[in-house]
Amino acid sequence: AVDECDAPIVSIAGGEPLLHKELPQVVEGIIQRGKYVYLCTNALLLKKRIDDYTPSPFLTFSIHLDGNEERHDASVCQKGVFERAVDAIKLAKSRGFRVTINCTLFQNEGAPEIAAFLDYCNELGVEGATIAPGFSYEHAPQQDIFIKMRDSKQLFRDVFKLGRGRKWQLNHSSLYLDFLAGNQSYNCTPWGNPTRNVFGWQKPCYLLVDEGYAPSFKALMEETPWDKYGNSKNPKCANCMAHCGYEATAVEDAMRHPLKAAWVSLMGPRTSGPMAEEPVPEYEDTAIAKTRRTIPLEVVD
Repeated sequence: AVDECDAPIVSIAGGEPLLHKELPQVVEGIIQRGKYVYLCTNALLLKKRIDDYTPSPFLTFSIHLDGNEERHDASVCQKGVFERAVDAIKLAKSRGFRVTINCTLFQNEGAPEIAAFLDYCNELGVEGATIAPGFSYEHAPQQDIFIKMRDSKQLFRDVFKLGRGRKWQLNHSSLYLDFLAGNQSYNCTPWGNPTRNVFGWQKPCYLLVDEGYAPSFKALMEETPWDKYGNSKNPKCANCMAHCGYEATAVEDAMRHPLKAAWVSLMGPRTSGPMAEEPVPEYEDTAIAKTRRTIPLEVVD
C-alpha cells in the first residue's frame, strides 16, 4: 500500500497497532523506503514492546491522550490509562524516540482545562500535539459527546486567547489552526489523507465507513465521487473539522497565499470579531441553509 500510494508520510493507526506481531518489520520496511512513520498508539503496550523498535528521525510515536488525567481516563472508560501513557511517553523520550500527542476534544471541555493540558504537553517535552474536535460520525455509539461546529470554533478562540505567549508546540499548519478558530471558510479535501485497511482503500476517508472500498489507490482517486463529500455537500460530513481532511485544504491555501499563512503563523489565529461564513450546505433547502449562517447552530438544530 505504501509503494502504491507513494505518500511521504504514513500514519499507522488502530485500534492498537502494537498488537500486530509483525509491526516492527512493517515499520522498518516503511522507513527503508524513506517514508516518515507516525505510529499511533494508546501506549498501553509501548513499555512492553519498545525494545522491538529502533529510534529514527523517520519514526514518531503518536500517543493518544484526550486531555488531562480525569478527562482521558473517562474517555477510555478505564482508570490509570493516562498515568500509564505518560510513563510510556517519558520512557520513549529517554530512549531517544520522537514523540507527539494526539488529542481529541469532546463536549463539556472548557478553555482553561484545555490550556492547562497543552501546558502539560510542553512540560512532557513532546515534539508537538495535534488537537481537533471529535467528529460525530454516523456509527459513533454516543452522539451527545460531540461539539457542534460553531461551539468548536468559539472554544478554540478561547483556547488560543489563553495561549498567547505560552509557546505550545501544536503539530498543525497555521491556517488549519485559523480554521479551527472560525477565521477561514474551508471545505475538506478528503483525498488528502487516503486510508487503506484490510478491506481495501476506504472511500472517501476513515471517518465514513459505509461508502465502500476501492481495489487500488488508482481506483480510489479516479473512481470515488469526491464531489459528494464535504461538510457543505453531504449531511454525514456535517460538523466535521477533523485534520485528516482540513489540513490538506489549509496547506493548499498556504501554498496559494504564503503571506497570509506566514502572517497567521507569526500573529496566531484571530480570537475576536466576526467568524468566516461557513460553506452553504448544498443538500438543504436554500432558505434553511442561509438561516444556518446567521443563527447559532444550536438554535437551528
